[in-house]
Amino acid sequence: MWEILTQKKAYPAGANMMTVLMKVSSGKRPSVEKIPDDQPQECEALVDIMQRCWQQDSSDRPPFSDTVRETEALSELLKIPDILQPCKDKSHKLSSNAPRGFKRDPRTRSFDSGEDNSENSIIKFLSKKDFGSFKKSLRKEDVSEVYGENYSLLHYTVAAGDTEAVEAVLGLGAAVDSQNASSYTPLIIAALHKLYDICALLVKNGANVNLGDNDRWTALHFAAQNGDDRIARLLLEHAAEPVPKEKDGWTPLHLAAQNGHENMVRILLPRTPTANDQEKDGRTALHMASTYGHVGIVKLLLNKGADPNKVENAGCHALHLAAEEGHFRVVRLLLESGVEVNRADNRSYSALHWASLKGHTSTCRLLLTWGADPNLRTFNGWTPLHLVALKGHPLLVPLLEEHQARVDERGENGWTPLHLACHHGQQEVVTKLLTVGANPNLAEDRGWTPLHLASHGGCFPSVLELISRGAQVNAQNGSQATPLHLAAAVGSTPIVEALLLNGARPDLRDARGCTARELAQRGSKDEVLQVLDSKSPG
Repeated sequence: MWEILTQKKAYPAGANMMTVLMKVSSGKRPSVEKIPDDQPQECEALVDIMQRCWQQDSSDRPPFSDTVRETEALSELLKIPDILQPCKDKSHKLSSNAPRGFKRDPRTRSFDSGEDNSENSIIKFLSKKDFGSFKKSLRKEDVSEVYGENYSLLHYTVAAGDTEAVEAVLGLGAAVDSQNASSYTPLIIAALHKLYDICALLVKNGANVNLGDNDRWTALHFAAQNGDDRIARLLLEHAAEPVPKEKDGWTPLHLAAQNGHENMVRILLPRTPTANDQEKDGRTALHMASTYGHVGIVKLLLNKGADPNKVENAGCHALHLAAEEGHFRVVRLLLESGVEVNRADNRSYSALHWASLKGHTSTCRLLLTWGADPNLRTFNGWTPLHLVALKGHPLLVPLLEEHQARVDERGENGWTPLHLACHHGQQEVVTKLLTVGANPNLAEDRGWTPLHLASHGGCFPSVLELISRGAQVNAQNGSQATPLHLAAAVGSTPIVEALLLNGARPDLRDARGCTARELAQRGSKDEVLQVLDSKSPG
């Protein structure tokens, strides 16, 4: 919505995703002041919708259905010409009141915008990048000035990115370690904006390289997140703590591993006592790199002694995470490092369960080759083959069966993989399961066979496949209902015809004494009634 209103991008191209996530999660929102003043009146309503949608507290946000309805109504309204009040005559000033929970995020604040300081000429020069005028106008009393949110002139000058201007401000006695309301130092801002020369100048002038912000992020955290090797080396060479932990326990190594900055990992690892530091959720750098498939980093961490069997709070080790995402090469590295291939997480899923659930065929084949058990059961009794049937991954059926997966294994409520596939309409999986020998006549705990489920679900191809494989068309479940009863009740004419052609008995009654015809009549399934009547004797 903001992009539609402003015709601009909310975030610059190539913006670091973690930086954007941090901006949003801490309350930073794009400025409504950038929306032109000469917009149609209806834009005020759109801005209101937008601000409700980006409320910091998710419970205050409207349902998406409301958002669609309101924007569609606005769209229709904008199609009507506004004859009485042309847009060019409108001059509506949008409210700049920030939504509840809004706060500025100094990590990504646009320091060169001169926000809240439009009347200060020295800041104006910085915002216009007029560094010559800035240096000519600079006075000693300017450096002690404190601006909104406790920003100093040095903060603004660093963010403007001119080394000579920073040097001039420092030369007049600016406090090199001044901190704003969020405890950001000029060095943190320079590291965030990848300003190596300014970082070097600040360090030369005695900047404390280990000062952190309110969340305990140090300059090294930002350098690691950005993958800025030069600044990281500079900081470390000037006694930066290599493994500082921010408030949630993340170290620079965690950030570098997650963002795929291999060179940064190479810089940090020799200075890191252990590669197994855990953040608040128990994740190590190896967990991060495995989740995102950073093969080179995984190799570096394992060579440094990262424990492949270290589990995070949800009981997952690195193999679970890599297998779920289908990172084949990472999975292979972890297997070669001695990871426990059949270990279950807190949900009782093994790595093979996760890979099967997501349909990663190559990863499943690799895990099976390394001894993954295809018959491990979750708390619900599901094997990997159950999950394959649930999600519809037909290529995995013969692969698992080839490695001795039991195709008729019963899970929760006595359901086999074939029951799941029929219930969820996974037609290709039904065919594959029957091909590898699944029994079409096994009944689950309530007496439903796969044919009952396929008939009830209206999956015509599966019904035909089951019948061709010997499914009993007159099997009765715990309620004495046959597949014909179920198909008639839901009005599936093709299935009713197929069942009748293959010997289904229309005279059988369920536990309530109803025939298939009576169920079709109750549900006003006229086409089914015609078929049943045409097949009746006489």
